[in-house]
Amino acid sequence: MLANPLPRLTDDPAGAALGLVLPSGGLVGPADEPWCWCADEPAGPRDWARLAPARRTAGLHPVLLGGVRDLGQWDLAPGEVSYPGDHDAEDVLAEFWEAYAEVELGYGGEEWPGLAEAPDSGADPDRVAAEVAGAATGAGPLRGARMALVPARRSADIPAALGWRGALSHENDVARLCAVLRSWEDRFGIRVVGLTYDQLLVSVAAPPEDREEALVLAAEHFAFCPDAIATTLQEHAESLVGARSWTFRWD
Repeated sequence: MLANPLPRLTDDPAGAALGLVLPSGGLVGPADEPWCWCADEPAGPRDWARLAPARRTAGLHPVLLGGVRDLGQWDLAPGEVSYPGDHDAEDVLAEFWEAYAEVELGYGGEEWPGLAEAPDSGADPDRVAAEVAGAATGAGPLRGARMALVPARRSADIPAALGWRGALSHENDVARLCAVLRSWEDRFGIRVVGLTYDQLLVSVAAPPEDREEALVLAAEHFAFCPDAIATTLQEHAESLVGARSWTFRWD
């Protein structure tokens, strides 16, 4: 297990000992093993970039938490989550594809297409994450969200570290979904930018460059979150070419 630096903020709320300069905020979770630090005030467009260095200096990953007044209402349960590294992303997606493709899309008998290839190049993931986070606050879909810092091995693990239950209608163990997020982090440079009670926003540093690969990725999106496909896989694929963010919501 990773050492959790958050208890050090109990007597050092500004985070100086961790090399941080934190705004007013507080710890969430058990006193001896907090789940995250969360700011008191809504985030501004530049707050993600200001807190991003915490990932390198303290092992704390930034994320926007939307619609938050009392995180207790989110029913966080990190103790009930497995470890993302114990799951294989393609196995998870193939299992979901088999379970949902015929029922939801009418693709009975169509084989799982496998994982999409990583693009040849991409932008800096943290820079793109800061841009997406800045756009999502202000007048964006996460207006009013607050910055949080989560102890995790990597950005993709944030939902598991929090014990987030927003996808409970689709998967009981969010670590299995985090295994997919890890794969997307490796292939597409994603960062987990924001969470609401039932919604996940990720930034994308290296989106697919053509429709063929985007169509394979669209199948991954469907397996990951069937509700993400509002029309057809083909139309969803077109929306992924060059897209710098992906949003998932589980009904």
